[in-house]
Amino acid sequence: MHDIRFIRDNPDAFDKALARRGLPPQAQRLIALDEQRRAKILALETAQARRNAASKEIGEAKKNKDEEKAKGLLSEVAALKSSIPAMETEEKEGSKALNDALAEIPNLPLDEVPDGKDEKDNVEHRRFGTERDYAFAPKQHFDLGEALGQMDFETAAKLSGARFVVLKKSLARMERALGQFMLDMHTNEPHNYTEVAPPLLVRDDVMFGTAQLPKFAEDQFIAIRRLPDTAGSRVMAELQSDLQKETGVADPDFNMLLTLSEAGFQPNLDLLFQERKWLIPTAEVPLTNLVRESILDESQLPLRYTALTPCFRAEAGAAGKDTRGMIRQHQFTKVELVSITTPEQSKDEHERMLACAEEVLKKLDLHYRVMILSTGDMGFASQKTYDIEVWLPGQNMYREISSCSICGEFQARRMNARYRTKESRAVRHVHTLNGSGVAVGRALIAVMETYQQADGSIAVPDVLQGYMGGMKKIEK
Repeated sequence: MHDIRFIRDNPDAFDKALARRGLPPQAQRLIALDEQRRAKILALETAQARRNAASKEIGEAKKNKDEEKAKGLLSEVAALKSSIPAMETEEKEGSKALNDALAEIPNLPLDEVPDGKDEKDNVEHRRFGTERDYAFAPKQHFDLGEALGQMDFETAAKLSGARFVVLKKSLARMERALGQFMLDMHTNEPHNYTEVAPPLLVRDDVMFGTAQLPKFAEDQFIAIRRLPDTAGSRVMAELQSDLQKETGVADPDFNMLLTLSEAGFQPNLDLLFQERKWLIPTAEVPLTNLVRESILDESQLPLRYTALTPCFRAEAGAAGKDTRGMIRQHQFTKVELVSITTPEQSKDEHERMLACAEEVLKKLDLHYRVMILSTGDMGFASQKTYDIEVWLPGQNMYREISSCSICGEFQARRMNARYRTKESRAVRHVHTLNGSGVAVGRALIAVMETYQQADGSIAVPDVLQGYMGGMKKIEK
């Protein structure tokens, strides 16, 4: 969320920064909405002040036995009391219009971020290691896993549909080992992140805080809990009546309501649900929101959190991409890193977070490169993003395994997360950062493809053998 005061004071700089993201000017539209909002606030405050003053004047008029004046003042107060609720509504609508408009605008890129339209304009920052030579043609992870009998997409599709996988035996253990290895690394010296086991279901305002909502609602999964039949019976009857009028279907049950809703009938099904929560797309969401609606002391910063969680994404914009294998799943496991800092600390913290994520791949001895994302490829909430791309011999290409982003105060404003400075005791917004440390499923893919042997077995990296009971090779 942007500061409207900054936009008022720097409209040209704001529009110039948006242009770097390929977006049209927005400053004047936002300033106009703000002026309308401020005018409504002023009108409301003026009316409230006059109501209060007139109320006092009534007492004075009665004290002076000026009944005529008191009567006129009473009439004025009554009129003001009658008009103020509508003015309050207008003020709320004006504030909502501005906030809704601000919520749809992405963060502004830092000056050092390279300009560009998409991923083709990303800039390589550095590399680790080199591509390995194989005496055979390296296979992709799904061919390896299926041949081992330990990676099952067909059964997963029967259970849950496309973009899910069932891992078994040693591959299931290796995925668990990778997650534990990463957590142990990040929670110990010198990384020193605090491990958190957060909820996997969160509320609307939590998703808004990290900017998954409202812009990216279609990429999320929702969990809903239906009202008991007794509590929802009246609403259900109303919906059934509406449905009969709309479609002619008599006495539809709840499941039919859902089916017909998908076909185009749009009843207000939200009325039937007592709760709606979102499955987290990444632990960034609950970890960053740990400081929402709070004022920290500067001495507490930086805060560093890590979590190993399942993550859920609808992949709405990925139709036809990576349909085979584990690259792009609806459910996956990831170790997340989140930092909460002062503005002065955040750039150094970004470099530190990147180094922590890189250390995972270095210890696994996986070849990778670090890319600085261009303005056309960076995420909605990011000011600057580093992507770590691991080399996959089976695919013969680099694939993203971690993104580390600095968000400035963009998320903090949406969450109302602040801190009090040491010296002046002024209250300022914190800066937030997040990164993958790293994606466990993609690390499994990288290990499988990098450590594959000619006979289809997979050597276990040295750092994982202790997590796998001393196992040195995965074989059929």
